[in-house]
Amino acid sequence: MQSPLQAYLEALHGRLAGLHGGALASYIPELTRADPNWFGICLVTMDGATYAVGDCDQPFTIQSISKPFVYGIALADRGWEVVARKVGVEPSGDAFNSISLDPQTGAPLNPMINAGAIASTSLVAGGTPGEQWDRIQGCVAAFMGRDLGVDEEVYRSESDTGYRNRAIAWMLKNFGVIDGEPMAALENYFRQCSIRVTCRDLAGMAATLANGGIQPATGGRALPAEHVERVLSVMATCGMYDYAGSWMYEVGMPAKSGVSGGIIAVLPGRFGIGIFSPPLDPKGNSVRGIEVCKRLSQDFSLHIFSKARDPSMALGRIYTGADAPSRREPSGEMRGILAEHARRIRYLCLHGHLAVDGVEYIIRRMQELAPETHSFILDMHQVSGVSPSAARLLNQARLGFAEDGVAVVCSRIHARPAIVEPLSKSTRSGDRGFLFFEDNDLAVEWCENRLFGEATMAPVKNASLADSPLFKGVPESLIRQLDAATELRSYAPGARILEYGQEGDGQFFFIESGQVSILVPLQNGGHMRIASLGPGLNFGEMALTGQTVRTASVHADTEVRCRVLAVRDFNRISEQFPSLHITLLENLAGDLAAKLRRATQWIAALA
Repeated sequence: MQSPLQAYLEALHGRLAGLHGGALASYIPELTRADPNWFGICLVTMDGATYAVGDCDQPFTIQSISKPFVYGIALADRGWEVVARKVGVEPSGDAFNSISLDPQTGAPLNPMINAGAIASTSLVAGGTPGEQWDRIQGCVAAFMGRDLGVDEEVYRSESDTGYRNRAIAWMLKNFGVIDGEPMAALENYFRQCSIRVTCRDLAGMAATLANGGIQPATGGRALPAEHVERVLSVMATCGMYDYAGSWMYEVGMPAKSGVSGGIIAVLPGRFGIGIFSPPLDPKGNSVRGIEVCKRLSQDFSLHIFSKARDPSMALGRIYTGADAPSRREPSGEMRGILAEHARRIRYLCLHGHLAVDGVEYIIRRMQELAPETHSFILDMHQVSGVSPSAARLLNQARLGFAEDGVAVVCSRIHARPAIVEPLSKSTRSGDRGFLFFEDNDLAVEWCENRLFGEATMAPVKNASLADSPLFKGVPESLIRQLDAATELRSYAPGARILEYGQEGDGQFFFIESGQVSILVPLQNGGHMRIASLGPGLNFGEMALTGQTVRTASVHADTEVRCRVLAVRDFNRISEQFPSLHITLLENLAGDLAAKLRRATQWIAALA
């Protein structure tokens, strides 16, 4: 099944591929060779899952997107106090190539404009420019998760035409911001802007920042955690140049753009986004890239000031129908089918408010489990709400799993509007939508019935008294006497056969056909089903041991036919055949022990 998030990105790419406008960067001649139709979108989660569409493997040069990463290297090498004396963190409100220096100190206003970026490059550790470059190359490669290369033609083009940047470098030297040879630092800056990347690389680098400095694919640390928040802070306030304020207001994610058409956006603790599309708007940002990020933020509520948490926290325990079967007492062939296939029913316990990243994680786990799964039960008991965008993804996943023959149902929603309404609104006209169950027992019974319906089974026949586990080992002649003493009774669906607290009826019931539920009352006035019984099973058997008050209610779920045996008739027959009473007590003890084991199994599964 295709991931709903992948399907969303493909649809978004298709809609925006026809968006034309903007122009290729021309102040670096080599950049004019880009194809304006190149367009890629990639998203990488904190655990390394990648969703990519379009030209995500098309190489291009990183340009200004290198700035936050080299600034982070400078922080790691020199410390925040040293770097802060050389490079500020205030938004300039000017274009990327502006000469924005503090009027008092001459320091660049922030590391995202060219002046600040050149200063950051000069601060990277190394005794020589070559050693500094090796340091930059190794650290940026750690963010990418692979070895990197430089586009030498773009590098030479930048170096040959970088007159304004040369003026900036000499001005930084004049103010004592650059201590050494300014042209050596500038050439390293030109070279870092010429690093060859792909859209997939950018998303991985953004995800590394989202992951606190740890590269999701390699697990290696690319930047100390204490510097990640500083890098993200300047990206949030200065990363989009003179569009930074509008960007944060409309999109709400730390980001950085480059004049080759790349954009990275970071949702801390959740995922990183990379977009590549060369045509730029007048501010130097990718036209399609800006629109992609706007749509993602709006459709999936990704604004950084929205409530967020670790996506994996949305999914708690996973267990199977073998660990917690329904309270129905299976008989005959049904028991064999459950023994073989119950593990193909899987419960997923969901937690908290379900947003897009949490649902994406849940769907990914479901996809991993799907080959060995027949039905999923999404236990919503601890879910506080579902965002509309997350509900759409979950519904798309439900439909996709259904095409593969895997059912997805929900349980324990308890009519909460914060869950029901988004899920209901996510369905299309003609789609019956999600199947909701009041509790897990009803949900797993439905899943078991689905298993039974697909299994090859003989038609259900009317059961006889000899089929009752309670009379296992009783001679056939004695069974005939007991059968002759019974009364045949029929009950309509919904009929109440026994009532909790009822006294003195002195009867034992054997189900010949149909289905009944055993219910116990709750303090809130409701009931809990503790068992579901079908043909060949019995209820009310404790009356045979002298119990006179009913401890549960029994309702007919379907049309039911029962054989009813009065206790006085049983006692009359057992007086003639004492072994009958002994056999019944032995079978009853075994039955109670089996029920206790199942109850223990349920408790262990839910613990």
